[in-house]
Amino acid sequence: MQDFSVYLAEFIGTAILILLGGGVVAGVSLARSKALAGGWIVVTLGWGMAVAMAVYVVGTTSGAHINPAVTLGLASIGEFSWTLVPGYIAAQLLGAFTGACLVFLAYSAHWKHTDDEATKLGVFSTSPGVRNPVANLTTEVIGTAMLVLGILGIGANSGHVSVGDADLSGLFGTGLAPLLVGLLVLAIGLSLGGPTGYAINPARDLGPRIAHALLPIPGKGSSDWGYAWIPVVGPIVGGVIGAWIWHLTGFGG
Repeated sequence: MQDFSVYLAEFIGTAILILLGGGVVAGVSLARSKALAGGWIVVTLGWGMAVAMAVYVVGTTSGAHINPAVTLGLASIGEFSWTLVPGYIAAQLLGAFTGACLVFLAYSAHWKHTDDEATKLGVFSTSPGVRNPVANLTTEVIGTAMLVLGILGIGANSGHVSVGDADLSGLFGTGLAPLLVGLLVLAIGLSLGGPTGYAINPARDLGPRIAHALLPIPGKGSSDWGYAWIPVVGPIVGGVIGAWIWHLTGFGG
């Protein structure tokens, strides 16, 4: 039952991530949305808060990986059990798919009023500003390495917060740390998101891309499967690199 609860938490957490993250992209992109043309700052802030809310909801149950790159990175340095990895990743992919379907439903009246196929795909998955596989892959590796390194740093600090004799580690860990993870994602989006749209999460891109392919979206066009491997492979490699940088430097004590 414990294993089921952590898988359920990863499913729900990733669904929340995509519901709010994909939702902000839909809001600023789709015709006749009141948030239309909100811009990149709105998108990156929306994704950052999506991560924070997902971590608040499920963090105490599963650790709120909500990202196969985080799961694999932690497992690679012995900070997470390999036996749980397949179930976590499956739950994350299903959650991302479900979250994308909810975004589709929430904006159901807007798809037919939006003509551009790339705009519709962009609600579900990422695409590069300049299509260059080596450069695009490198961007995703760097962004995800920063993500995992930052998450490990935030987690390590949560156990060492005090004011005078007052131990504030509990408040930091459960109250502030999820928000800081969201701000980390915001920072990555602002600084490194421009080239590829910063998937930094295989489930975040692949689950919604599958949803785009299957859902009856009017005039949706191609799901761009030729690019789809980059936001999967890049984050996995970057997640492992970020985890190993943390592990080898010994910053965690």
